[in-house]
Parts: sequence; C-alpha cells; structure tokens
Amino acid sequence: MNFFAPCPRGLEPLLADELVALGAIDPKVVPGGVQFAGDWALCYRANLESRIATRVLLEIASARYRTEDDVYRIAYAPTWARWFTPEQTIRVFVTAHKSPLRSLEFVTLKIKDAVCDHFRTVAGRRPDVNTQAPDMRIHAFLSADTVTLYLDTSGDPLYKRGFKQAAVEAPLKENLAAGILRLTGWKPGEEALCDPMCGSGTFLIEAAQMVLDVAPGLGRHFAFERFKLYERDTWLPIRQTAEARRQAPRPLAIFGSDIVEGQVRKSFVNLRSAGLEGCVTLERADMLERRAPAPAGVLVANPPYGVRLSDTAELEALYPKLGDALKANWSGWRAYFFTGDPQLPKGVRLKASKRTPLFNGAIECRLFEYLMVTGSARKPKPEEESKPD
Repeated sequence: MNFFAPCPRGLEPLLADELVALGAIDPKVVPGGVQFAGDWALCYRANLESRIATRVLLEIASARYRTEDDVYRIAYAPTWARWFTPEQTIRVFVTAHKSPLRSLEFVTLKIKDAVCDHFRTVAGRRPDVNTQAPDMRIHAFLSADTVTLYLDTSGDPLYKRGFKQAAVEAPLKENLAAGILRLTGWKPGEEALCDPMCGSGTFLIEAAQMVLDVAPGLGRHFAFERFKLYERDTWLPIRQTAEARRQAPRPLAIFGSDIVEGQVRKSFVNLRSAGLEGCVTLERADMLERRAPAPAGVLVANPPYGVRLSDTAELEALYPKLGDALKANWSGWRAYFFTGDPQLPKGVRLKASKRTPLFNGAIECRLFEYLMVTGSARKPKPEEESKPD
C-alpha cells in the first residue's frame, strides 16, 4: 500500500530517516512530507513511533482531472465501503497546489457528495458529516492536473500525544519540537539538556520520552482502529512491544525553567500527565540570570517573537540580554533559539554557526545555533569597549 506522511516543513529528511528505520519502502521526500510504501504493520508502527509525522495517510485513489465533475467521478469510484460503514461519520479535507479549480469549498462538497452517493448506492444509506470529531477523515490533494484521495489512519494529528492537560497561548507542536531536538544533534541520555523558557514543557517532555524510549503514541488511540480492515492481531503485539521497552521514570539530566511561575506549574502538570514526574528538574528562574546546570550540554528555547509578543520595544530590549546571558552563563554549551523573528540574530549580537529554515504552521522560522566556546565570556579590553558590536 502507498502512504503519505505530512510533517512540519523543513523536517522532511528527518521524517524520511525515521520512516526508513521503521521499515518504510521506497521513501520519497516531497515538500511538506514523505511518500512511502508498506503494509499494515508499518502503518501501525509509523502512527505509534513517529515523533515527526503529523499524520499517516493511506492512498485510496489518484487520477487526472480537469473539472469539479471529474473530481466527483474519481471520488465516487473507490470502494469506500471496504474501509468503513455508513454508520460512521466523515469529514473531507482538501488542499491544493496550482489547481485550476477556483473554489476548494466546492471541491470539498463534491467529494463529500461522491462518497455519500457511493454509500447510498451500495448500502442504501449515506454516512453523516461530523466536522468536529469524525470517525473517518478523507483527505484530497489537488495538483495542477491530478487529484489524490487519502484515508487518514491517524485521526487526531500525531502531535496530539494524548496527555497534555495545561496549554499555553502559543504552544509549540510536539512533532516540531521533536524535530528541533533532532536538529540540535543532542544525544539523549549522554548530554544534558535545558529549556530555560519552557512554557508548557513541550521540549522537556519530548526529550524525556526520547531518553526513556517512550513511543510517542502510547497515550492515545488511532483512526485505523475503527477501519473495517483493522488487524487487531497485528496491532496488539506492536503496541505491547513498545510498552515493554519503555523504561521506568527516573531523574534525568533534563532541566527546565521559566520566569513565570504559572508556566513552570503547567510544565509540571504536563510532565506528570505524561508519566514523567520526577524525570525533569523544574524551577522558576529568569533566563537572563540562571546559570548552566552542567559544564556542557544543549540549550534549546523558543523565545517570544513578534507573532506572540506585540511590544516591539520589549523584544528589542530582550534580545541583546539573551546574548549577554549566553556569554556570561553558558560557556561550553550549544545553544539553539527557534524563532519567527528575523531580527533575533541581529539583536542577540552573536554569530550563529548554523541557521536552519523551518515552518511553525504558516510562519517561516529559523533555528539558530550558537556555539558557546568555553572561555567566551571574556571581558572586552578597554579599547574594545567603544567599538560597535
């Protein structure tokens, strides 16, 4: 069977590596995700084990089109009753790139009608639409001349791990956080990790799960469990194997802090909900003042930027202080700032050794790497003090 796994843009090569390790056949990186082939066991493993995928979509049909009526005929043709029943609710999602069709809303309606008409013909009744919590999600992607139909095997997006209780206003999605941790080159279990602006604790939870080998999907269910062709005898051993290798919680070299006490409490609640209480050292601390918790390690943070904090003057004052704090307190560490603000590297006034383009939803962002060489916190000589940075 053919599948497509979307992911945050910029993480496609990492997702391909992840899927290959799970047994994917013939993976192909495309903008926004990875195409691959495999069997049901691979589909189940990818849903359970992938830290980076947003969904795992099963390809149902693909054909060329010119008009909305062509799309209707293509969507009517598959044997939808093979996959689910008319008693189950549906929702159709449509995305397009260079499609000549003017209204995606109309295309969505045509696909919904085609699926419902198919069921009325073969089963005598049609499924209902549920826009909030459908049993089955049908995805359609339109290129300039081809429509591809998918059935969502995941259900809720895979970044919804199933345990987070306390949210923040602008959360970082779990799969994006996991990808960022991979991009830092952090070695789970070997290097210390610190998020000094931890918010709801997303980096901390993903990192702790990596160290303890906790499959990210162990806390949730998946849409494939509602498929007519669901292979329970295939799925249960896969899940049981993942549960068996999960290590017991223990104190880890993972540290988190935030200047806001309420954010620290949210991190604690979410860690406890994920079964990770006691694994991470949490404290209320100002990033500008706190010191490194180990001689070396990886600092990763998602500092506030323009989309999340509207006061430009406040940001302009913060960024230089972040650079000063890194130089003063984090020598020997690799520091990574993820931001959608192009002014951050100018404000921090440190030379980034690497800039990795990523997308947080529709927001174009960068992951900046700063190597804080031991001894880099030297004080400037008198003649250097008057020079511009």
